[in-house]
Amino acid sequence: MTLALKKLGLYYFLIFIFLTNLFANENENKNIDIAKTILEHVSDSHEWHVVGNHEKGIIFSLPIILWNNGWEFFLSSQFSHGKVVKGKYGNYKMFQEKIYKTNSVGILYIDARGFPKNDRPLDFSVTKNVVSIGISFLILCYIFRRMRYSYKNHQTKWNFGIFLEFLILFIRNEIVIPNVGEKKYKTYFPFLLTVFFFILVNNLIGLLPGFPNVTGNISVTLVLAVITFIIINIKANKNYWKHIFWMPNVPIGIKFLLAPIEFIGIFIRPLTLCIRLFANITAGHIIILSFICLIFIFKNFFIASFSIIFGFFISLLEIMVAFLQAFIFTNLSSLLIGMAVKEYEHKTY
Repeated sequence: MTLALKKLGLYYFLIFIFLTNLFANENENKNIDIAKTILEHVSDSHEWHVVGNHEKGIIFSLPIILWNNGWEFFLSSQFSHGKVVKGKYGNYKMFQEKIYKTNSVGILYIDARGFPKNDRPLDFSVTKNVVSIGISFLILCYIFRRMRYSYKNHQTKWNFGIFLEFLILFIRNEIVIPNVGEKKYKTYFPFLLTVFFFILVNNLIGLLPGFPNVTGNISVTLVLAVITFIIINIKANKNYWKHIFWMPNVPIGIKFLLAPIEFIGIFIRPLTLCIRLFANITAGHIIILSFICLIFIFKNFFIASFSIIFGFFISLLEIMVAFLQAFIFTNLSSLLIGMAVKEYEHKTY
C-alpha cells in the first residue's frame, strides 16, 4: 500500500511539472493554442523544453550541424525569437523545426500550401529524439551489464534481473522459436531481443512529462521496419520467393493474379509494423495531453479533477500499451522473418 501511494505521489509530482509547463505557456499567450501545444509535445525539436518558457524555464539548446558547401556548427538557441543565424557559408532561419537557407534579412518565400520554397542545407543536427535515444542506449547498457555481473552459480541475485530473465526467456520460447524455428532462431534472436527492449524502454521514457515521444516519431519506427525488411529479403530462401511469385499447388491463372499482390505485400507488411507502432503510441500521448489541456480550456476545479483522474488512468493504460506494442512489433517481426527463412516440407497426397 505504501509503495502504491509513493508511485501515486510520484505521478502527481510529474503531472505538476507538466502542468506548470503548460501554465507558463498559457501565461505567455493568453489564448492558449491547444492543437499547437499538443503537436509541440509529440513532435521532435532542436531544443529540449523541460519546463517554463525561454525567459523563465529549463530549456536545453541542442547542437545544430549543417552541411552547406562546408560544415556549420552552432546551438539551436541562436534561432530563438525567429532570428537569422549568419554562418560561414550562408544565412539560416528555422521554420516549424526545419532549417532553410535565406538572406541576411531572413526572407522565406512561402508557397500556396504555407511551406517555404527556400533551399535547405543537409541537416545532421542533434534533436531531442536523438538525445533520448542516447539515454535509452545508456540505460540498456547499464541494465544488461549489471545483469551480466549479477549471476552467481548460473543464477542472478538481482531482483530486477530475475524479471528481465523472465522477459528474455518468454521472448525466446514463446515468440522467436515458434515463429523462426528451433534450428535458426539463434541467428535472429539478438536482433529481436534488441528491438523489444529498445521499443519498451523508449515507450516508458516517453510517458515521463518533459521527455520526447521517440516511438511516436514515424521516422524512428520506419527505420526499425526497414531493418526488419532488409533482414527478411536478404535472408529469405528460395521457398519464400517461390511462394511469392509461383505458389505451389495453385492453378496457373490464380498464380498470375496473386503474384502481384504478394509482391506488393513484401513492402506492405513491414510498413504496417511502422504505422502500427507510431499510431498507437502517438494516440495515447494525444489523449493524455487532451485531458490535461481541458483544465486550461474550462478553468474549472471539477474539470481539473476529472482531467487529472482520467489522465492518471490513461497513463496506467499507456504503461500496459508500452509493453504490448513492444511485444506486437517483436512478434510480427519474428513472424515475417520466420516466413522468409523457414524450410517448409510439402507433402503430396
